Amino acid sequence: MGKTISLGENMSVLKDLLEGNQRFVSGTNEFPRIDRERRLEGLNGQKPKAIVIGCADSRVPPEYILDQGIGDLFVLRVAGNIVDDAIIGSIEYAVDNLETPLLMVLSHTNCGAVGAAIHTSVEDAPGSISSLIEAIKPAVEKVKDLEGDLQDNATKENARLVAESLKRQGQIISQAYVNNKLEIVAAYYDIETGIVTAL
Repeated sequence: MGKTISLGENMSVLKDLLEGNQRFVSGTNEFPRIDRERRLEGLNGQKPKAIVIGCADSRVPPEYILDQGIGDLFVLRVAGNIVDDAIIGSIEYAVDNLETPLLMVLSHTNCGAVGAAIHTSVEDAPGSISSLIEAIKPAVEKVKDLEGDLQDNATKENARLVAESLKRQGQIISQAYVNNKLEIVAAYYDIETGIVTAL
């Protein structure tokens, strides 16, 4: 996988993303690196600083809420920020070929996929929506007896469970994590406040 990246470097990327989110929250976005020069840099390849598994929800665009530019994020979006073989393969590509040092599983308030997993059984879900509900149900079950809002608790737990499962996922991701070449974090975006919090 090439160069060894220290854990400190990985966490500095997380700090950079959270600082970008602070700019988003305060309305001082820099909208960095989105000009012609940055676009043309991409002709020589890509070197994203972070992989973000985000929800497909139209209200949660990672590049905007983290104030990042072209080439900064390797973004994978799917309802409920769950993982399947295609998502895992994409992560493996970014880790192995691009040496991306940080993986963020980004959940958010009012997630419809989590709401569906709370209120709908796998058997009653139409079409392939059942696969989303089946993937999220373990998080719902784990927090159903906790105090607080069930949907918020389940959303956060789902992100944590996905992040934890990725730490043990296959040879490429798990070895990068064990060797401190990849940091994996769960995070939560509050649509009302705009704040992203690491879980």
